[in-house]
Amino acid sequence: MSTEYELEISYYMYDNLRYMKTFVQREDHLAELRRRLKTNPVVAITGPRQCGKTTLARLFGSRLYLDLENPRDLARLQDPLTVLEPSTGLTVIDEIQRRPELFPVLRVLVDRSPIYRFLVLGSASPGMIRQSSESLAGRISYYELPGFTLEEVGFQHLQRLWLRGWFPKSFLASSDRSSVQWREDFISTFLERDIPELGIRIPSGTLRQFWSMVAHYHGQLIQFSELSRSFGVSDMTVRKYLDILAGTYMVRVIQPWNENVGKRIVKQPKIYISDSGIFHTLLDIRTRKDLETHPKLGASWEGFVLQHLLLKLSKRRVDLYFWRTHAGAEIDFFWQMHSHRYGLEVKHTLSPSVTPSMRNGMKDLRLTKLFLIYPGKESYPLGKKITACSLESFVRSFQTR
Repeated sequence: MSTEYELEISYYMYDNLRYMKTFVQREDHLAELRRRLKTNPVVAITGPRQCGKTTLARLFGSRLYLDLENPRDLARLQDPLTVLEPSTGLTVIDEIQRRPELFPVLRVLVDRSPIYRFLVLGSASPGMIRQSSESLAGRISYYELPGFTLEEVGFQHLQRLWLRGWFPKSFLASSDRSSVQWREDFISTFLERDIPELGIRIPSGTLRQFWSMVAHYHGQLIQFSELSRSFGVSDMTVRKYLDILAGTYMVRVIQPWNENVGKRIVKQPKIYISDSGIFHTLLDIRTRKDLETHPKLGASWEGFVLQHLLLKLSKRRVDLYFWRTHAGAEIDFFWQMHSHRYGLEVKHTLSPSVTPSMRNGMKDLRLTKLFLIYPGKESYPLGKKITACSLESFVRSFQTR
């Protein structure tokens, strides 16, 4: 069943008293990476660790594959030009953030001849790999790879993906208990190994405690002074820790839309744990029952919807905001596309309704349409320009908007 365009992941899970074999396709990502490699000498796949970057890169069949977590490959690169110069065609370098001094070498090679192509993989954002933007400006294209999405795993697995998160090994685990164990191990490895390898010297226990504290603010405004008081550090230290978690794809910061509409607008950003599974682990939510009875159920659903909305908008290079006034009017998410303005509200209820806050937001922001995403399966109008819809119908129909 596997082809160069299909990533086959075989796994077995007990569902409805039988085992199933599932194929997770990542064809869209492969096609986009191939397109970028035709026009850019260097393409960087960024994204959190364990999101599938290495598996995807191996499908390209490169002549030279270097894994910078492998001591042997690191030793070979003591003299980078000796190794990279003879390797014409495509070369893959995994975990490039460990050796950012390689970027000037790549620049020399791609400027010398068009025969060189490099696919580099990094578990840190472009902003944290500073040398790449300085050395390869105009030569490198960044592609952020997410974990699994509903479109890839199938909408019938929404509950599983929401509970376990988008990391492949967490989603594909044989049981919820195994998935929880994988996420706990991931968090420990991230804090104890990955963060120090980026040159960041913060005790793992300190950053774990801060990360857990941030999880309680998931979906809320960032109150830097409140966080600093609770954690016993300065505002600047709080901002530094948040920058680290954002730069390694562990949190998402959504900025407020600031427009003069004659009202006092909230200007603090909102914060979300990027992956629903990691969010649940930080709050010790282990099972579906735990989630359904947890006070953060609504916030969890909002973050899960946000993951998919961001993926859709990032493909169009559209920025996402939220909007809130000090008087209480609010739209969870707001964006502009094709000269139209859209809003999205997220409610974990099977009986969604239009609120005065939503009506005020519609009027003040002059929205073309407002979507209300709820956990039901049907879509229907709630009013003029306001539609209640399932996450599945919203994701499927986004292409047509």
